[in-house]
Amino acid sequence: QVQLVESGGGLVQAGGSLRLSCAASESIFRISSMAWYRQAPGKQRELVAEINTGGITNYADSVKGRFAISRDNAKNTVYLQMNSLKPEDTAVYYCNAASYMGGYWGQGTQVTVSS
Repeated sequence: QVQLVESGGGLVQAGGSLRLSCAASESIFRISSMAWYRQAPGKQRELVAEINTGGITNYADSVKGRFAISRDNAKNTVYLQMNSLKPEDTAVYYCNAASYMGGYWGQGTQVTVSS
């Protein structure tokens, strides 16, 4: 059974930092590109950052220079370090694993940035 379990969300003031973690099943993690998406109320889910199995990263323009995605292959975990947070970063953040076996989603973790 594939599992993606996110943690690390919470309430933070503007300018603060949070680190999200997503622990994945080993069988999926080692073959998957991993990504973080977010969905704010009334908006579509959008890609925030992604990292492939080779460590190549890609970011949404809105988070470049503030967020950093990384993966620890020994722990089957992907991280999203979020710095200089803004109120517009408020959303539910979802972890995603994508491979030839399909796509999988975590349950989401709420991030709220107060002004």
